[in-house]
Amino acid sequence: MTFTPSNPLPGRPDYPFLLAVDHAVLGSPMREIPDQPWPAGLEVIYVGMGCFWGAEEIFWRIPGVFTTAVGYQGGVSPHPTYEEVCSGRTGHTEAVLVAYDPAKVTTTELLQNFWQEHDPTQGMRQGNDVGSQYRSAIYWTTEEQSVLAAESAAAYEPVLIDRGYGTITTEIAPAEGRPFYYAEEYHQQYLYKVPNGYRCHSQTGVPLPWPS
Repeated sequence: MTFTPSNPLPGRPDYPFLLAVDHAVLGSPMREIPDQPWPAGLEVIYVGMGCFWGAEEIFWRIPGVFTTAVGYQGGVSPHPTYEEVCSGRTGHTEAVLVAYDPAKVTTTELLQNFWQEHDPTQGMRQGNDVGSQYRSAIYWTTEEQSVLAAESAAAYEPVLIDRGYGTITTEIAPAEGRPFYYAEEYHQQYLYKVPNGYRCHSQTGVPLPWPS
């Protein structure tokens, strides 16, 4: 489900805030910078599944994930702030960057966590969180990711419908042309910093029958 605001904000040419370099939990760099390049062979996938605080926590706990970060993606306003994204006028959804070693964790496993840890049928919301920034999305960076995302969605949708849910509204699209803008520092690994912080509980409880 794509979203284009009718009155978009202009954004800005660069980040309006400073970010830490390293992941607060994993100790790995959240961004590739000249003096801390990521190891060769990593792949990156971006997912939106409601509030990015809880979504990021799901993925940093998976063995084989090198680093995670939260940000804004799929919109039209460059380098937005959290308040701007929440206004609905940037077009972004809250997204999680997942950089992983495919020799240690498969794309299939990551997608299984993605589908089963939120409700991909809710459109512009997750649970009590309502707004375009909470929509479901997968932004892929490899052809394999693209194929697996489509296959898993096709396998899951009829099962969800059979259990009384609607059709899947997840946007599945290439990350190319949809820049990921890192969110403010306080959002990064938020639930590590605030262990009793908010987590969205909108899972369907429906197992994903994939791969068969």
